[in-house]
Formats: sequence, structure tokens, C-alpha cells
Amino acid sequence: MSVNYSKSVIEKMKTLVSEQSSNPRWSEVFSNCFDNTLETTVKSSEDDVFVITGDIPAMWLRDSSAQIKPYLAIANEDENIKQLIRGLVDRQIKCILIDPYANAFNQTENGHCYHQDLTEMNGWIWERKYEIDSLCYPIELAYLLWKQTGETKQFSKEFKRAAESIIKVFKIEQRHENSSYRFERFDERPEDTLSNHGLGEPCGYTGMTWSGFRPSDDSCTYNYLVPANMFAVVILGYLKEIFTEIFYDKLLVEQANQLKNEINQGIEKWGIVEHQGQKVYAYEVDGLGNYLLMDDANVPSLLAAPYLGYCSIDDEIYQNTRALILSDVNPYYYEGIKLKGIGSEHTPKEYVWPIALSIQGLTTTSQVEKAELLDILVKTDAGTNHMHEGVNVNDPNQYTREWFSWANMMFCTLLLDYLKIGK
Repeated sequence: MSVNYSKSVIEKMKTLVSEQSSNPRWSEVFSNCFDNTLETTVKSSEDDVFVITGDIPAMWLRDSSAQIKPYLAIANEDENIKQLIRGLVDRQIKCILIDPYANAFNQTENGHCYHQDLTEMNGWIWERKYEIDSLCYPIELAYLLWKQTGETKQFSKEFKRAAESIIKVFKIEQRHENSSYRFERFDERPEDTLSNHGLGEPCGYTGMTWSGFRPSDDSCTYNYLVPANMFAVVILGYLKEIFTEIFYDKLLVEQANQLKNEINQGIEKWGIVEHQGQKVYAYEVDGLGNYLLMDDANVPSLLAAPYLGYCSIDDEIYQNTRALILSDVNPYYYEGIKLKGIGSEHTPKEYVWPIALSIQGLTTTSQVEKAELLDILVKTDAGTNHMHEGVNVNDPNQYTREWFSWANMMFCTLLLDYLKIGK
């Protein structure tokens, strides 16, 4: 069942974009992408909203939030859209209460799963890769819905319980050696499992919180994933505000604020390193002196730090980092005859992700750069009017995923940002 929403509001938005776009292809692709997520990925009923990734019949906490977030731009004009977003938050909260370590869930308790992994599974869980961002995205969506529309019904008793669970997990994972979480996958890619009998590689205490996997669903090399910890700092700030203004709970305010400060201090002490005489953010560290200089297309990423609300675009360390990760120092930065940008270990070499190109546009103050990136995105869609997961830098007709809902909606977000619509 697809969601009931006002066609007139959607058409109004598409007309507004068409009237203001300097390139007709921008509005053409926007029109397809803005409709597509609602029409193909949202499964709704009176009491439930479930959002699949598109080509997999499961809901990722991360992807579903990113897929629906752009509709905040019309949430004040369409009550059904607003309730759709609230319904998704409610479903995400139920998922977190089922298991805060899982990243993807089934629509029903049907026992379906991606793989028979060695971890604590149940019938609701599609995959149980622990990723910090899985717990951040639903809080961000709930918070932004409040700020955009004034809606507060999402802040239920269950929301508070889930928020307490998130804080508990983040605190446990500051010292991962004390955690019960384990994950092993056999006979698959090495990036799909954790070493050391599912515990992961050794790490020292930093104040940051541990992550088993990146938002690409690939395992971390060093398990303090800096951009994910940046996102955690942001949403702990949101929770502090929610606990203050909605729940009036001073103890939770103090807990959220203390944890936020501990993680941020860990980023500043361990996540900032020297590279050619400049301070930059590392992508991952282990608290034992090891670190990775790189970035990945999936969000949270270092490139996305201002987009997530962690720092300003003109922050010196961010700008140093941006220059590094948009160069061949980053092993996942690719440049060809058709496009250049950041890819991922998750896809073949020489494949750039439209998500990363959209984030590049969302983290620059240059309207010229934004327009150039929008032009590149519509030129490299292989005539599909949709965004893909990864695109070959020399031949856009070679790509992964015919269409990718998260990427579609990131394109829409960039175009709305460029046109200053919904701000």
C-alpha cells in the first residue's frame, strides 16, 4: 500500500523547481526522483509506516531517514506528509527498542535475513551490523520534524525509552571490551565480518564510541569512526534539547550533555591528526596511535560534517580535510573523463557515488560549484532520470543499481538547497 498524500502539493513543488531551474534536466530528474520514493518505497497503513531501500525488502534506519527527510520541505503544506514522517519515526523507535545494535529490519516478524550470521538475531532483524549512524538518523528526523512543523507527537514514552537505550549503548561502546555485541559472517567478503571472533580489533579508550561497521555496511578498519562520532555529538545535542523542552528530565539532560562532551573531546584529541603541516580529521582511529586518512561516499562522512551540523563550512580543520579527501590522498577519490569525486570500498574502483557529489554541493557556499555538480549529476544518470549508487568515472553507462532511493533524494536535497526552496 502506498502512502496517501496530496498530489497538488507535490506538483506545486515540482512546478516551483521547474520555474527556477536554469537547466531543464534538473527539474526533469527532480520530478522523477521526488515522486519515486513515495510511490515505490513507502509501505503504509493506518498505524505503521515502513520504508524499504528500493531493491531490498528491508528497512535500514539510516536509509529510510535519508529517503524521507527531503519531504520536510512540504510537511507544513500536507498533513499526510507530516504524519508519514511521524509514522516513520514511530516505526524506527520500535525497531531501536527491538534491538539497538541492528541496522536493518523486516516489515513483520517473518525471520527473513540477509545472511545467517553469528550474532543475536530475532525474527524482526534483517541484518545486525552495529553502526552508530543507525541510532543517529531517527533522532535527527524526529528533531527536524519538530523544528520544521512544531509536531511533538513523535516524542512518546517509547521515544524516551529508545533515547535512553541509545545513550546506554553509546556509553557501553566507549569501552567495547565490556560489550556483549559480536558479529561474524562466514564465506562472504572480509568487509562483511568482524575479526577476533566477532569482537573486532583491539582499541584503546578515547571517549569516542565504538562502531563495528561504516554507513556503507562495511566493517571498520579502526573502530572509532570519526564522522559517525561527529553525528553522535550532534544528535546528543538534539536529545539534550528534547529532554529539556519536551520531557523536563534534568537527569537525562545531564547524561546526554556529559556523553556529548566526552565524545567531542575524544574527536578533538584523537580524531585530529597532522598531515603535511596541517590539522585534518582522520576517518577512523583506534586509540592506540593508528588512523586512516580517507573518506567514504556514505553519510556520515568527513565531507558531510557541516551538513550534519557538526561544524561550519568555513572551519579551518574541515577545509583542510575537505581538500585532502577531494584529492588522490583519499584512496576512494576517483577522477576520470566524465566525472570525479568520492566512491566507496562497497563498490568497484573508479566508481563515484552521486550521494557524495550531492554532499559536496551541500557543503560549499559557492553557487557556481553547486550548479556544476547538479549538471554533472544529470549528465551521468545514463538517461534513466534517476540517481545510481556508483557511476564509472569514464563511462556513465556503467553503474551499480538501476536506481537508488537514497541517492535520488540527495539529488533533490541539493537542488532544493541551490534554489533556496524550503529554507
